Amino acid sequence: MAAVEDRPQMPTEEFERIARAAEREGVRMEFIHGRIGVKAAPDGDHMEIIRWVMKQCMQQRPDLWLYPGRGLRVGTSRRGHAKPDGVLAPDGGFAGQGEWADADRALMVVEVTSYDRDTDRRDRDEKPRAYAETGIPVHLLVDRDGGEVLVHSEPEDGRYVSLVRRPFGKPAVLPDPVGITLDTEPLKAWVR
Repeated sequence: MAAVEDRPQMPTEEFERIARAAEREGVRMEFIHGRIGVKAAPDGDHMEIIRWVMKQCMQQRPDLWLYPGRGLRVGTSRRGHAKPDGVLAPDGGFAGQGEWADADRALMVVEVTSYDRDTDRRDRDEKPRAYAETGIPVHLLVDRDGGEVLVHSEPEDGRYVSLVRRPFGKPAVLPDPVGITLDTEPLKAWVR
């Protein structure tokens, strides 16, 4: 059953054409495991969390950059398309690439949960699997509902074998190749 579920419903080029047209209208689309999804517009707290993660990364790893909303080709066949809230990569890591980049330079992807049910489901279920299948070393999920961060790492056989949960207020270690420790206390201010 999983093989049918993962089969793309349309050619990649067709999705990219539709997504490009939608983006001109302010709609961000993703194509994960053969399903099209619309990514909810971030609210102010969501944007503050991304700004905060970016600042932490810049302070601790100035050789890296957090690219917000960077389109990546994901999944085992790289026919999926995701727009993580942030992609941590070496500075200049996506130079010369188009709207949908190869994920081989990504060291970490960041997602912040949304209060939109469809986006929230993709952030919690579908995207971690797609990111692990792609081999992205670290996936950071900031769970605003649960008041915790989830650090997925060690991608193996299409899934992350390590998952560390840290409540807001406790330090969260992002393992190598990221090598950053987040003081998550400020996250308490950006949840409902």
